[in-house]
Amino acid sequence: MKIAVINPPFMNGRFSRTSRSPAIVKSGTMYWPFWLAYAVGTLEREKHQVLFLDCPAENITRNQLLLKLEEAAPSLIVLDTSTPSIVSDLSLAEELAALLPDAPVFLVGTHVSALPEQVLIRSPFITGIAVGEYDNTLPEAASTLEIRGDLRNVPGLWLNTPEKPFFTGNRKPVTDLDSLPMLADVYRNHLKPENYFFAAARYPSVMIITSRGCPFNCSYCLWPQVLHRGTYRARSAASVAEEFLKVQEYFPQVQEVVFEDDTFSVDSKRVEDISDALIRAGSRLPWTANTRANLSLPAMKKMKKAGCRLLIVGYESGNQGILNGVGKGTTVDQNMSFAVRARQAGLMVHGCFMAGNPGETLETLDETLRMAIRLKPDTAQFFPIMAYPGTRLYDQYKKAGYLKTENYEDWLTADGLHNCVVNLPGLSAEELVSWCDEARRKFYLRPGYLAYKALQTVLHPATEGRRTMRAFKTFRKHLFGGKQ
Repeated sequence: MKIAVINPPFMNGRFSRTSRSPAIVKSGTMYWPFWLAYAVGTLEREKHQVLFLDCPAENITRNQLLLKLEEAAPSLIVLDTSTPSIVSDLSLAEELAALLPDAPVFLVGTHVSALPEQVLIRSPFITGIAVGEYDNTLPEAASTLEIRGDLRNVPGLWLNTPEKPFFTGNRKPVTDLDSLPMLADVYRNHLKPENYFFAAARYPSVMIITSRGCPFNCSYCLWPQVLHRGTYRARSAASVAEEFLKVQEYFPQVQEVVFEDDTFSVDSKRVEDISDALIRAGSRLPWTANTRANLSLPAMKKMKKAGCRLLIVGYESGNQGILNGVGKGTTVDQNMSFAVRARQAGLMVHGCFMAGNPGETLETLDETLRMAIRLKPDTAQFFPIMAYPGTRLYDQYKKAGYLKTENYEDWLTADGLHNCVVNLPGLSAEELVSWCDEARRKFYLRPGYLAYKALQTVLHPATEGRRTMRAFKTFRKHLFGGKQ
């Protein structure tokens, strides 16, 4: 079967739909479409012919996409979605259903997985939604369509029927992640590293996934709650090392690999095992990983030896009550000691900070900024809270009346940047955005930080200097302009 798998265009810009908080990002970040890529790999393994189009990354406009699909005449269309783009996504789906009436249209992604009935009731032109992890759902649905079988026998689908939306039942999650196709193979056949950018990594970089889900309990976190449904699974160290070598072979221009797991360092022992496997395999690529503040010093040292350059850590807040309130499971003291261990191991840190979690006040925000400055990460991001459907935080804020709108287009500004739709008691959405802008300026424009970055650029012009200057060119108008 000929199948079109599409990351749709949106706002005529580099809309990073795969990001945990989809937007046109200030730093210019563009995530690889790895969840779609896994599905492309499983479809191709079942001998389907796949046209894989990442429109935002390839600058494919809506009209260009329609022309490509009309020419390709696929027998099945799969569209990715997100909350802020959902109105546009559904409009495109309706247009495609009219253009190619014999091709069923399936939606995937976080928004439709969180609100499948709502989406289907409003969109009779949609055939169905593959909810959660859809790697194996789509190949089974495609094979069923080929033999004119009954889609109601394919688990993991919400279907439009004449009566009402019909759920085919939950699909069991993939327990053996090593059994899935490797992203590196799909990337080589369909995508170009130069089309993607991650500000914290050296350009060009490649994103891979070594685990799914997260055993921790953060109320705001999107993928574990909506895509992975709370189930944590991990690939073997040998599989990760094998994929590293494939990236190294397929993409000699790539400067870094980014482990985009929700939490790469769930288990420090596993981190050490992967590091050992990379060392044994002779990997030469630097890498970056998302970690928790409880990562051990021995694991950090082993990571450094295996080529790790940067740790991305969700510090989130400088107030312990805020951390407790979202179920973070870490402490302010752990944050501080993590930074010390990272420096001891010779690893840089990118710190992530949030504004607007339950209980937030101007005083707790001040604690967060003071902690950020004391931690001295190499880079930092300050985000107003983004509450997405399907998360416990969204349900909590909706019940409390803190969401100032449920018009999903308002999750972004007119320029496609992150917006905030949460009004907390005594702290409005506009104040949260304003605080993030001010915190960003105070962090980055400190004389000590500017001197540190200047020295880093002089000492490492071809690596850290190049990365910093590329990110700064995109980021500077937001840093000095101060508006979302």
